[in-house]
Amino acid sequence: MAVIAASAVRTCLGDGARTFERLLSGECGVAPLRHVDAARLNVSHGYPVLERGDAVGEPALRATRWLVECVAEALCSAGLAAPPGRVPVIVGTGLRELRAAERWALDGEPLRAQQLHFAAAVGELSAALRPVVTVSNACSASGHALALAQDMVEHGEAEIVVAAGTDATTASMLAMIGRVAERPTDSVRPFDAARTGVLLGEGAAAAVVAGDGWRGPVAAVLLGTGISCDAYHETAPSLAGISGAMRDALARAGRRPADVDVVLCHGTGTVLNDATEALAIREVFADAGAGPWLTAVKGAIGHTSGASALMSLDVAVRCLDSGRVPPVVGLREPLPEADGLRLVAGTSVRCAARVAQINAFGFGGVNAVTVIEARP
Repeated sequence: MAVIAASAVRTCLGDGARTFERLLSGECGVAPLRHVDAARLNVSHGYPVLERGDAVGEPALRATRWLVECVAEALCSAGLAAPPGRVPVIVGTGLRELRAAERWALDGEPLRAQQLHFAAAVGELSAALRPVVTVSNACSASGHALALAQDMVEHGEAEIVVAAGTDATTASMLAMIGRVAERPTDSVRPFDAARTGVLLGEGAAAAVVAGDGWRGPVAAVLLGTGISCDAYHETAPSLAGISGAMRDALARAGRRPADVDVVLCHGTGTVLNDATEALAIREVFADAGAGPWLTAVKGAIGHTSGASALMSLDVAVRCLDSGRVPPVVGLREPLPEADGLRLVAGTSVRCAARVAQINAFGFGGVNAVTVIEARP
């Protein structure tokens, strides 16, 4: 068995507690882009993490700094500000410090090669934080980091592992989004019939994963993680791959679909992803009675790439703790494929949730699904 001892996030809406509070209120962090030529990229908006001095110039190495802040906060919340022994750190990221490389190439900003890896910065927190391993599994990267962390503690390779994720907005990713968009999107609207595509968010998240011998605080029980790589298409999702990852997670968790009270959906606001995810949920939960409540956070905080799975995990933990599920920001008219599903729209709902599922699906069919249970 594994548990989540503590978690921490940084989003455009704030830290974990502030983000959840604002999600419950239906707030949205979308804003005009800074520090890039929006007109040239055909992308005008995003979900930026605004920092002190940001109006003057773009701060350096933001993905690294947010990661270090979240790892430090999660460890402190778990009572491990000074780890007593070796603690591996597994970081999921889609872009690592690509923005720093862009600024070096385009503007001559100083950059050392070792700054492209997170090990040195994380190691400054404590020499016990080693090894620092980076996995790049697209938009499910931090979900894969969590799965690896669970495997490590359950197989006795470590007593405690930090799973983390981080990504900052980059001009190259914005250019890719703008290249395939007919017109600039001004907000993400997950599962809405009139959705127009994805926008990038940014930030970081970290979770302290511990094994059976853990005697410290427990935020949630980590029941199971299901991962798959269906290799169906470079960008298009696979119904079989997504539903298979959900079933795998539930099987590993020892739970039935009817046991799940709330699902944190991937919900990117794209035409294919939302329709496919809705169909997969309908398929997996077909015999689960009324089915779970469904929510998604990207309408409020954007698509945070490699950090998105663990950001949703933090929200899921808070849903279980508070008995409240935030609405899907931007959802006005659900898409036809979601007919009959319990999407939370407009205002938050109250429910005595015990089990939550977190979905994360990446390009290339790289999927990660997590099932957690409320702390004892």
